Amino acid sequence: MAAADAVADEFQRLYGYAPEGVWAAPGRVNLIGEYTDVNDGFVLPLALPHTAVAAVARRTDGVLRVHSGDVGQGVVELRVDALAPGSGAGWAAYPAGVVWALREAGHPFTGADLHLTSTVPTGAGLSSSAALEVVTALALAELYGLGLTHPELAVLAQRAENAYVGVPCGVMDQMASACCAEGHALHLDTRDLTRRQVPFDLAAHGLQLLVVDTRVRHALGDGAYAERRAGCEAGARALGVRTLREVPYAHLLDALARLSGTVLSRGTTPGPPPEEIRRYVRHVVGDNHRVERTIALLDAGDPRGVGPVLTEGHRSLRDDLRVSCPELDLVVQASDAAGALGARMTGGGFGGSAVVLVESGGGADAVTEAVTGAFAAAGHAPPRVFPAVASAGARRLA
Repeated sequence: MAAADAVADEFQRLYGYAPEGVWAAPGRVNLIGEYTDVNDGFVLPLALPHTAVAAVARRTDGVLRVHSGDVGQGVVELRVDALAPGSGAGWAAYPAGVVWALREAGHPFTGADLHLTSTVPTGAGLSSSAALEVVTALALAELYGLGLTHPELAVLAQRAENAYVGVPCGVMDQMASACCAEGHALHLDTRDLTRRQVPFDLAAHGLQLLVVDTRVRHALGDGAYAERRAGCEAGARALGVRTLREVPYAHLLDALARLSGTVLSRGTTPGPPPEEIRRYVRHVVGDNHRVERTIALLDAGDPRGVGPVLTEGHRSLRDDLRVSCPELDLVVQASDAAGALGARMTGGGFGGSAVVLVESGGGADAVTEAVTGAFAAAGHAPPRVFPAVASAGARRLA
């Protein structure tokens, strides 16, 4: 509880009174299933021990005050009734967007003071923004007695990021932060939000999952993410389905053949060319199938078999979706050469992190040394390597 006490103490220093409580929400790493959540597909994330922590108290004057212990600026003060999409506020747009989404959904809100701090690496593809949104949503929902479930909080947090911040993300990040369980990966069907906690005890099998943060920072609001989402939607329209989730893997080759003979509509705005749309379809349908294969391996007690599926997924992200980068490719190459069971980039891409499945002990050491050495030889900044331990989702600390 030392972290909760420290955050509460800082709240007291900032605002001159004690908070009503302290909450935490984790970042996440996605084991498999990338860009599938924006196509109503399957994902398999796990929560990290890294969290965003918020000390919060209510106000009654319509003022929202937010402060970050990680950003070099003072308290940001906003009027609740003036919150609107596109109104800016920098990092504070994430908690402000949650307040806006709560009010848009008809929930009462008269103001709040928040102090936030986070150990989730920013820009690393580990959902630092979702952690901020979910911890804000959970704290305010509990303080205001809104009676919202964790999945409902995740959907509100996603709306904040989509409509207020302007990033067209799927719901996976927020659902993982809100709903993951310790010692499990979360099998999430993003079409209907049904979920299953899949036991994920790699240590019992002598294995470990490493996260390699390349320290190459991305910005998903730059259009690349939105372009791929639009391309997937164009592919679905051409195939006569609502989303690519409706294309069975067994019918993928037929679907690609149909797309080859179809004039793909780009709508009224510029979009990806037809060949790119075909590649996007191949990736999404294939990654949905890779999620199902991974769960079958875990259920069968064969987590080692997941390794090749991860590497296959990276090739698809690199070659079909084209969201990798030289640093992420180097992680996969160096890990494979050092004896890893499998590796792939994770998250939205264009930088960020990779996951590597290794044997515990010497295997983890060998991969860490190989990746660090490869980065040094290539002239890249040193990567950050740490184990991914399946941790608890959002919760109250104090």
